[in-house]
Amino acid sequence: MNDCFALLNEPRRPWLDPEALKQKFLALSSQLHPDRVHGEAQTEKIAAQQRYAEINAAYNLLRDPKERLRHLLELEQGAKPKDVQRIPSELIAFFNELNQMCREADALLAEKSAVTSPLLMVQMFDRSQECTERLAALQLRINSEREGLLGEIQKIDSDWDAGGDRRTLLQRLEELYRLLSYFTRWSGQLQERIVRLAL
Repeated sequence: MNDCFALLNEPRRPWLDPEALKQKFLALSSQLHPDRVHGEAQTEKIAAQQRYAEINAAYNLLRDPKERLRHLLELEQGAKPKDVQRIPSELIAFFNELNQMCREADALLAEKSAVTSPLLMVQMFDRSQECTERLAALQLRINSEREGLLGEIQKIDSDWDAGGDRRTLLQRLEELYRLLSYFTRWSGQLQERIVRLAL
């Protein structure tokens, strides 16, 4: 397994400044771009393409907070974080609300696909707008929760090198990884329905 932190010359830590990471990636990619070896032997070109692909993949992984946490946990603990199928108790109400909203949107989408009358289409448009607004409001709440988790990751990052108990920090980071996974998945489910309702 490649260490994406090492590939981009970044310290192995929970939080990386997105803009600094982007600038480092752009500098590295310009140095390692395959076009720089266009006159070299085929083996050198292939090696340059491989290096470029690796730093590109590393950048895409490290810029995503959830994927960065998964990678960090895997490197630090020697194994991928375990997937937990049971929703944490503090998210049950949120999940139930999301589930209800998705069911309503799916029913509306099914009803909308069967409508052919122009008059009924206008009525469906109004209902679709109202449903979209409710989905978007729930998505804003998810985004707010996600931002709170990112803030906690930044706080843990400040304790990362300060001599805090690494095992306890890793344990909390694994919990945050799982929460980010839920919110990312739920946000995607809402976004999919918002897009479908707009068509």
